[in-house]
Amino acid sequence: MAKPLEGIRVADFSHVIAGPLATQFLNLLGAEVIKVEPPAGDPMRFYTRDPARRGMAEPFVGANAGKKSVVLDLKSETGRAAARGLVASADVFVENFRPGVADRLGLGVETLIHAHPSLICCSVSGFGQGGPMRDFPAIDQVIQSVSGLMLLSGQEGEPAERIGFPIVDTYSALLSAFAILSAVLQRERDPQRRGQVIDVSMLDATMVMMSSVVMPMILTGQQPVRAGNRGFSGAPTADTFPTAEGEITIGAVQQVQVARLFRTLGCAELLEDARFATPEARMTHDSALRALLVERFAARSATDWEAALAAAGVPAGKVRPLAEAIEMDQLQQRGLFLDLGDGSRVLNAGFRFDHDGPGVDQVAPGLGADTAEVLEALGISADAG
Repeated sequence: MAKPLEGIRVADFSHVIAGPLATQFLNLLGAEVIKVEPPAGDPMRFYTRDPARRGMAEPFVGANAGKKSVVLDLKSETGRAAARGLVASADVFVENFRPGVADRLGLGVETLIHAHPSLICCSVSGFGQGGPMRDFPAIDQVIQSVSGLMLLSGQEGEPAERIGFPIVDTYSALLSAFAILSAVLQRERDPQRRGQVIDVSMLDATMVMMSSVVMPMILTGQQPVRAGNRGFSGAPTADTFPTAEGEITIGAVQQVQVARLFRTLGCAELLEDARFATPEARMTHDSALRALLVERFAARSATDWEAALAAAGVPAGKVRPLAEAIEMDQLQQRGLFLDLGDGSRVLNAGFRFDHDGPGVDQVAPGLGADTAEVLEALGISADAG
């Protein structure tokens, strides 16, 4: 069998993170992704603190391995004509320009769908293609702010706190890839093979990502409470604790898990204490319970407690720095990383198939590395770039 998207061509006019990461998921599933870049390149090529990697910045490599790079100057008529020729050969068109820019370039979705009725067009933007904030510029941290996300982390009364990586871009990319896959399936089932116009708003996507707090607000008016490292359940046994060496996070939210936790910590008698015998009592006396648990956890390291609690059936995990997490045997045995032969190691899709699963075997392309090959195959002069 072939990978799910083999034979699908994606004309990718997106840049930085959300768009390119969306098309990278399609790429990992077998689609041919042709990345269209301006003469100066995708700005993400230069998102690095290492001068030696400028042009091939680490985040760029991870989001573009296996793609083809075509340089087109969309400010010129020849470049725009070549872009239209490329789109005509594609199944999917992806862009994340500010709303209205694609129209000015002659690449508006209405124009493209009229010319190519089976084309799937996906536009990714901060606020979507409509609404009063349509034309507001946005990046990940701006949407984190506008959406309320920055007031979910940390403790009550503390200043707003940004999530420490581009979580909005990442989730918007996943939602975009899901939408494109859905549209591909829809088209394949349509006798007329009609295409689709997909409008992805990063703000909309963030609301969906926050559904566990958005839904209580919508249905009951319940305000989210900033609880630091306390779990969503609010249980004092779902929190992060210092140990003799490092920290550990516990997720004992069910009564049976709490019983196992207390037994493993050597304090099973707490279940007979009226203050800690039930979930409600533990919530009422959570400060006292935390003090007792902190004392117990101080006896051993986070690594030791992680193993002991896992063996007892208690959700628990040592707080690891990223460098340590990446090297865990668990990840090394899951096929999560792809070694591309030039010393590059990139992330795979994050899920596994029994056969013909996701992956690529080519490194990220140099700027314009495939311009001549792609354009000449379309009967377009390479000089059109």
